[in-house]
Amino acid sequence: MIAPESLSVGLILFEGVTQLDFTGPYEVFSRMPGAKVHLVAQSTAPLRTEWGLMITPDTTFDAAPPLDVICVPGGWGVNAQLGNTALHDFLRARAPSARYVTSVCTGALLLGAAGLLDGYRATTHWMSVGFLERFGATHVDERVVIDRNRITGGGVTAGIDLALVIAAELFGDDTSQAIQLAIEYQPAPPFNSGSPHSAPAEIRDRVLAASRPGLDARRAAIEQAGTTFIATRDL
Repeated sequence: MIAPESLSVGLILFEGVTQLDFTGPYEVFSRMPGAKVHLVAQSTAPLRTEWGLMITPDTTFDAAPPLDVICVPGGWGVNAQLGNTALHDFLRARAPSARYVTSVCTGALLLGAAGLLDGYRATTHWMSVGFLERFGATHVDERVVIDRNRITGGGVTAGIDLALVIAAELFGDDTSQAIQLAIEYQPAPPFNSGSPHSAPAEIRDRVLAASRPGLDARRAAIEQAGTTFIATRDL
């Protein structure tokens, strides 16, 4: 637990990011005592999120201040970022000095491509869990997984849970619970279909079919990124 002093949090953004992957955690992080949340990207040009919402980063990889918490969101835009060496270099350079290196959804694949999940337990979106082993990570079927200073969250909405876990790690359970109450986070979904384990088979198959082109592209990008990761690890 830390004292309520200045805390620097970096949310890493890129074209095609899923907005809820970072806006959910942003809401929680911004309410942590003394926290300053930075929207970090390769440039400060406005970015188009997965479904078209425009967002403007406030700092760049080169200009970002020291970060106590790094959080990498996901989305279909991850596919193109798996080969982004500037992003990988930034994550590798900043990870050693961060208290926590974290991800939401398929942001875990970007941590993996940067070599930051090798030997760690982790999770990601249910459609991409099979890709984690390519980067030396062991998948754990939990909504939020903590392994040393790596904290990874499942798909999209799990980002709120992940941020509340981080708030508790940094400031204690009472502070995290106060944030949860302030944002009235009490999920009560109308259907029990938020997991591949509970959703009807026909719904699961429909979602997989709709996602197939993106997953095929991701598989090819993972193969290339994984080859680079292995070559780098074996140096």
